[in-house]
Amino acid sequence: MLTLPGLIDPHVHLREPGQTQKEDWHSGTAAALAGGFICVLAMPNTQPPMTDAPSLDEAEECARRKALCDYGLFLGAGAENVETAAALAAKTAGLKMYLDQTFGPLRLENQKVIAAHMKHWPSGKPIVVHAEGPKTALAIRLAARLRRSVHIAHVSRRSEIRLIKAAKEKGVAVTCEVTPHHLFLTEDDIPRIGAGRSEVRPRLATKADQRALWENLAVIDCFATDHAPHTLAEKDGGNPPPGFPGLETALPILLGAVREGRLTMEDLLRRMVDNPRRIFHLPDQPDSLIEIDLDVQWTIRGQYLKSRCAWTPFEGMQVRGRVVEVNLRGQIVYRLPDILVEPGYGRNLFGLRPPPEPLKPIPM
Repeated sequence: MLTLPGLIDPHVHLREPGQTQKEDWHSGTAAALAGGFICVLAMPNTQPPMTDAPSLDEAEECARRKALCDYGLFLGAGAENVETAAALAAKTAGLKMYLDQTFGPLRLENQKVIAAHMKHWPSGKPIVVHAEGPKTALAIRLAARLRRSVHIAHVSRRSEIRLIKAAKEKGVAVTCEVTPHHLFLTEDDIPRIGAGRSEVRPRLATKADQRALWENLAVIDCFATDHAPHTLAEKDGGNPPPGFPGLETALPILLGAVREGRLTMEDLLRRMVDNPRRIFHLPDQPDSLIEIDLDVQWTIRGQYLKSRCAWTPFEGMQVRGRVVEVNLRGQIVYRLPDILVEPGYGRNLFGLRPPPEPLKPIPM
């Protein structure tokens, strides 16, 4: 058995409100606990998108009633909320700006709007940017000019990681994250996964891109799942939406890299606990630990995952190491395979509501 601090995922999509056929706050945070995550930060491309006080409050109400682990919510940057977004900053995990097309309507194309959001958003709160290729350079250039920090989401290509490395060497306050699927899958895996099911943004890249990520591990601040579930009917349909589930598969896959000597356990904890807590200014979650049985060998099967979407691009992969228990704030909340607390146990770590009364575990 191995005892570790509870993990933090700074990039998930829990689809509620508006798309609960894919996931909701209960199923998504159940998946988080099963994967060893005690905190998830949820992105704003819900329906409606989280861009103002009413939509943020609606999403928080869904989370308040259903979340099983602790959480935070990102506000979405749009063309219409440049003047109003900053007033909501204290209630959020940060601002999310989409500079490239992904799932949802929040893409920003006007450089003046992008710069205005960077200028107005409080310097003490993070800005996370979906920026691919040339847009990565744009985000870094604006951050440097405006002397503020920026976090680049799901870096996937050699050109991007080199840009970020060069910016860090010049003293630009840029951090970044990489997903397990970009570390362990490439475009060569598309025939096995299937054309629709392999749709993801950023797209699966080349082996050379993947190799560059591993060669520049020191540049990567966080491992984030970008858990983005869609139903199999949607993925296998005529217009498959982009996104992979990932909360339950990230840790066992990364533990495989530890066994192979590609990562150390310190590397893993730095990128899944220490750096996310530092970058996103998360408060401590005392008495929060996970127990992992390192000897358990199992086969990843989507039908047995807690995520509502019930599929995975890692279908059939043999892995070793599984989370068997999660303790959150002194309470055992998960013991393989059962959730042991009621919906609503999770707390918003950014002050939208007072901490709830402790809940008793569900009898086993």
